[in-house]
Amino acid sequence: MRNAVSFLLIITCFGKGVNAQNIQNNPGSNHGNKFEQLGTIMPTPNEYRTASGAPGPKYWQQRCDYDIKCELDEKNFRLNGSETVTYFNNSPNTLTYLWLQLDENQHSSVNNANYQTSNAMTSQMSQQQIDRIDETKGDNGFGFNILKLTDPAGKPLHHTINKTMMRVELPTPLKPGQRFAFKLEWNYKIADRRTRGGRGGYELFPEDGNCLFTMSQWYPRLCVYSDFQGWQNHQFTGRGEFALTFGNFKVQMTVPADHVVGGTGECQNYAVNLTPAQLARWQKAQTSKEPVEIVTLAEAKAAEKNRSTKTKTFLFKADNVRDFAWTSSRKYVWDAMPVTVEGKKIMCMSFYAKEAYNLWRPYSTKVVAHTIKSYSKFTIPYPYPVAQSVEASSGMEYPMICFNNGRTEKDGTYSEATKYGMIGVIIHEVGHNFFPMIINSDERQWSWMDEGLNTFTQFLTEQLWDNKYPSRRGPAYLITDYMKLPKNELEPIMSNSENIVGFGPNAYSKPATGLNILRETIMGRELFDYAFKEYARRWAFKHPEPADFFRTLEDASGEDLDWFWRGWFYGTEACDISLDTVKYAKADMNTVPEQTTERTVKRALDKPMLNTFDDLSPRRNREDKSITFATDADTSLRDFYWRYARGIEPYDTGKYEVIIPAGGSEPPTDAEKAKYGNRHAYELTFSNKGGLVMPVILEWTYKDGTKEVERVPAQVWRLNEDKVVKTFIKDKEVESIKLDPYRETADINESNNTWKTISPPSKFTVFKQRTGAPRARQQGGPNPMQKAKEKKGF
Repeated sequence: MRNAVSFLLIITCFGKGVNAQNIQNNPGSNHGNKFEQLGTIMPTPNEYRTASGAPGPKYWQQRCDYDIKCELDEKNFRLNGSETVTYFNNSPNTLTYLWLQLDENQHSSVNNANYQTSNAMTSQMSQQQIDRIDETKGDNGFGFNILKLTDPAGKPLHHTINKTMMRVELPTPLKPGQRFAFKLEWNYKIADRRTRGGRGGYELFPEDGNCLFTMSQWYPRLCVYSDFQGWQNHQFTGRGEFALTFGNFKVQMTVPADHVVGGTGECQNYAVNLTPAQLARWQKAQTSKEPVEIVTLAEAKAAEKNRSTKTKTFLFKADNVRDFAWTSSRKYVWDAMPVTVEGKKIMCMSFYAKEAYNLWRPYSTKVVAHTIKSYSKFTIPYPYPVAQSVEASSGMEYPMICFNNGRTEKDGTYSEATKYGMIGVIIHEVGHNFFPMIINSDERQWSWMDEGLNTFTQFLTEQLWDNKYPSRRGPAYLITDYMKLPKNELEPIMSNSENIVGFGPNAYSKPATGLNILRETIMGRELFDYAFKEYARRWAFKHPEPADFFRTLEDASGEDLDWFWRGWFYGTEACDISLDTVKYAKADMNTVPEQTTERTVKRALDKPMLNTFDDLSPRRNREDKSITFATDADTSLRDFYWRYARGIEPYDTGKYEVIIPAGGSEPPTDAEKAKYGNRHAYELTFSNKGGLVMPVILEWTYKDGTKEVERVPAQVWRLNEDKVVKTFIKDKEVESIKLDPYRETADINESNNTWKTISPPSKFTVFKQRTGAPRARQQGGPNPMQKAKEKKGF
């Protein structure tokens, strides 16, 4: 009889059968749950932006070129400028006006954005706080003075200033494919960045009376006009940074003759502005493997003491960039060295004062080079010819140049925190060349798309700098203090920049952590890295939106991640998976379930299946004379059961014998006992106390001291988001169980992650189950058609 028996492992433990489909308590309706597709939450794909997350066949974006001349009046802390702006309308729309950003109006008491916040009165107030409140009563003299705005022929253009925005009305509509040029003259009082804040300004060093000037967001700039929102003319409050149009820049900066200048792009006239010795060092730096000081520390110290009364003009050019920033000071030491990315040379440079020398001289330019190489690996090859880091006691980024911090003590020493803080901020700000200077997202609307993606890539780059690098953002366990805050102190990542209380965790840490969880825990490095690079490739020098990022990562990886976007980016729930119960059973190979013998019972025939309730649809179908039923049109379809259901064939009320076959199983063989006899079953119950679904990651510690990590994907929660019961079969006895051993899911409560004491085992039987041998007699009983034929003698 062995050939009539198939082997089937049946687990009967803890007093009930274990079935994968029935193991979870049914929570009821699944509509709108955590595994639903995002659907209409994301914008509808179109010919500009596809459902795959790629730019569509009719994608377009505007262009704006600038020819700027400016003069730095160091004595009066004033910048005077003029610019010729050429705007290209590549859109399918006719424009009647243009919008420009006047970010320097942030410092104005008259034309700032006026986005006020609460400020409670305290027992102590600084004089500066009182002065700033008093300023709101009048004009503090800061902000742009627009002196002239004309077309190329000198004809004035009507314009309206609305706080930090300016609308320029066009003399004639600008049709698709046309360009429009106009000229501006302007000036403004430069703000003390250390006391007034802001992205740019000056810093005064009282010891020597000299300043560092960081000129950023310093000229009237075109807003983005896009397919998804038209003009991006949101006011500048100082937090949400900016969105700008790509174009080509030609910029001339006239500064004191002893100043060193760095800026976006490449300087075109070093030959006339550097000394012969400095120019020789610049040429040497082109092939050096170590940073070369172009302007030395000795030269910088001498310049601090002997201030020039003359001026000189630097000319910089930069193509296909979205902005231009620059810096100027006689205090700067300037060093440089090249790095090669896919055969292309990029000059990496640093500018810093003597106050930062002992830290910046050995590290800054090498960190710039490391960042360019690492980001190029994870995104796209760096496309620009230079990358510059400037020590300005700040942290802000612009194309090819950024402003950072990290000064030493007066004796030249520094703390470990200062060192790693400096390295981290340089990596972060240089990395912003990729996000958002090249992959050009809208910072003023979605800070996380540049800060979060950049902080994530910063984490990857830090870890490649030093395997023990103390990264502050990226690892999942570092976000838990934020995630466990009360819900009224949290906002979704998908929130506007101006409306976020915990801006740092929300825009930087949480999105960076989420991407690291995707890479290390959910998708795996290979799938994630490919998809992340594809996003960078698709949207380099374009304007991506969140949906383009979400869709691209799914499209390029083949992973459905809507559940993750929904929970991590659109929600505020935290991960808190609790290991609630553990049940243990050992295999019992000696007990055979009770056997049953074959028996006979009597059963009635099946009743007709005719729909006897005359509901609405059948009734209306009969009343509709245009309808012909198939069984009326073709009477060959009227078989025995058609007649049986209508009483034409009489219903048989008799009962007939039915055979119930023997049941049970056979005892296992010695070989089967050896194979299955030493198996251990563990039933684990998990509850989702935090609300955020995540993979269930288990570390099994066995009695023999060995360990095993087992990963259950997040989809295990899809039928019940609150509770999961899962049975595992092990070859060895387990000593203890721990959830999330590597702290990779951002679980906010690790106290319910461990099960150290496992109760003595119950037993489960392992046996062969009969699938049933062939029978000569009918097992299910006769059917009405059979009995009708018998009675009719067929």
